[in-house]
Amino acid sequence: MLSRFFDATDRYIFRLVLLPMLGTLALAASLLILDKMLRLFEVVANEGGPIGVVFRMLANLLPEYMSLAIPLGLMLGILFAFRRLATTSELDVMRAVGLSYTRLLKVPYIITIVLLAFNFVLVYFLQPVARYDYQRLSFELSSGALGASIDVGEFNTLQDRTALRIESSRDNGRELEGIFARFTDKQGDMISISARGGSFLANAEDRNTIVLRLTDGTIIQDQPNLPAPRVLSFSRYDLPVDLPEIEQFRQRGGAEREYILPELLQIGWAKDVDPALRAESLASLNFRLVEVVMMLFLPLLAVALAIPPKRSSSALGVFVSIVMVVAYHKVNQYGEDVAGLGLVSPIISLWLPFVLFGILIAWMYWRVAYVPGGQAIGWLERPAALIARKMVALFRLMRLTGRKELKRMAEDRHEA
Repeated sequence: MLSRFFDATDRYIFRLVLLPMLGTLALAASLLILDKMLRLFEVVANEGGPIGVVFRMLANLLPEYMSLAIPLGLMLGILFAFRRLATTSELDVMRAVGLSYTRLLKVPYIITIVLLAFNFVLVYFLQPVARYDYQRLSFELSSGALGASIDVGEFNTLQDRTALRIESSRDNGRELEGIFARFTDKQGDMISISARGGSFLANAEDRNTIVLRLTDGTIIQDQPNLPAPRVLSFSRYDLPVDLPEIEQFRQRGGAEREYILPELLQIGWAKDVDPALRAESLASLNFRLVEVVMMLFLPLLAVALAIPPKRSSSALGVFVSIVMVVAYHKVNQYGEDVAGLGLVSPIISLWLPFVLFGILIAWMYWRVAYVPGGQAIGWLERPAALIARKMVALFRLMRLTGRKELKRMAEDRHEA
């Protein structure tokens, strides 16, 4: 049944679009994640938290990164597919047999609608919830709820009444050596403990404390009513250590980016809400919607920039497409900021650029699809080619100058 709906041309275009689209998605997401991963590893190492939290935090950043990578991957996948058709003259053959650009965009638009629906789910629910989980993990990491480690070789303060120092550790922190502890008990007595070794154990009876099991040590108990400190030796002693109290993290919704779309709509339409919060909510709602809806214009933009001039293999369209998509995203971010401050309506700051950008894309597509020999960015091809030739000539001159300098240095060394 699918073969009736998708002919051989559709399947061929699908294969051409799929590979570069998936490659661009993977590359863009990987670059964004790797950039954040290095900073997260540094933060987790400084806080003494477990390494596994890095990957949990990166997983919560993935929906936000995917909402940026999906439009870019979609556009470049379609652009590279039609660029290949154009440079191999297959597009001319398809056009000659009566296939219009609109007909050739059948499969790309089906892919676009599927990715648009997926991106809408991301911004509707997954992205706000994942961002809240990321903030929660960051809070728990800084507060010690994820199990920050005790610094070896330094004095550590626990619950403001226990000082603990560990000389060294082995077996990934399971075996401790050179332990000194000083704390004040409930009666106000000062107790100092030194031990050769020890280890931390979980306390099944009270989760707010852990047990430090010490071996081969000495206890010095100093009480005001004793004429001299009391000294005791032990072979094994269990010292309960109170865990620090962990502050509870706030509920979801501390920022407008943590609200799902119905919540943003409810806040934006409510009359008893703070005007600043209402403005931020409406700005965030319109920003998410306009970013998703713009994906409908990306196939047209990709085709308009994929077709190079005849007898040319210029890749200027690839560069221009990336610049246009990134610039439009930055314009939307600026529009969200000014709308969130209440300076202007989101209809002006977000939907007006959307309309203007859509008109520009429609004009570019019309030039390529319906004007014989028309080019969307033909006026840029000659300056770009001139700049490219100048840069190549400059690069060759630098290489030639470098070779002459190296040859002169070699001759001077030989004469010396």
